[in-house]
Amino acid sequence: MNWISTGAIFSGLSVMLGAMGAHSLKNILTEKNLSAFQTATDYMGYHGLALILVGIVSLQLSDNGAKALRKVGILFSVGILMFSGSIYILISDGPRFFGPATPLGGLCFMLGWFIFA
Repeated sequence: MNWISTGAIFSGLSVMLGAMGAHSLKNILTEKNLSAFQTATDYMGYHGLALILVGIVSLQLSDNGAKALRKVGILFSVGILMFSGSIYILISDGPRFFGPATPLGGLCFMLGWFIFA
């Protein structure tokens, strides 16, 4: 998987969603939901940039090192989808069963950072 491209896509989406939140959603969402939306957008952006870093570092490593970083890339990507994605679904009055995905996504972020270290 190309982590640089994946990270750039997630980072671009975070900018787009952040602008949407700042301009369109602030009159629609409650203050609490707008704050949650901003958190989801921030974490998507942070981990999108982290995926770009994973891609750059993996280009410098041997095959074994790049394989270890593949796990990090997968964890960051799954973390974005679960953490940010579940928040977007929950604040739009989506099904409540997505609630447990948020902390699991956060756990993916943490594991990814620990493996990256």
